[in-house]
Amino acid sequence: MVQRETYLTEEGLKLLQDEMRHLRGARRQEVAARIHRAIESGGAAHNAQYEDAKSEQAFVEGRILDVESILANAVVASHDKKSRTVEIGSTVTVETEQHKKESYIVVGSAEASPLDGKISNESPVGRAIMGHKVGDVVQVETPSKVIKLKITKMK
Repeated sequence: MVQRETYLTEEGLKLLQDEMRHLRGARRQEVAARIHRAIESGGAAHNAQYEDAKSEQAFVEGRILDVESILANAVVASHDKKSRTVEIGSTVTVETEQHKKESYIVVGSAEASPLDGKISNESPVGRAIMGHKVGDVVQVETPSKVIKLKITKMK
């Protein structure tokens, strides 16, 4: 299977590298210690603590595989602050037709966190504003309608 590129900001790359170090180091050791304590306290059969620790181990190992895949396919998008068009790493303010303003940082899908104002370049809004500049009006297709956003500020 061909892996697709994962776009990351420099900050996102550092955060994932830090997470990987933590998962491979401290988290693996914590989980191994929990498994060991559970076995010592009553064996592996019919032991809820053991089953819980094994589930946590599976989660940690799964996350390690996910992060490894992201890092292996990472393309670091270096944002040029002088750029006049929206790109990964740009902070963009848009205004709706109702004059409501929203600010977003455009990031790759692995970093997206809408509640923190970080939207993916693959999201409907992200796709619509990529490559545009201040003053442009873009159309965003949502499941229920098409909305217009005006790019009012970018850095």
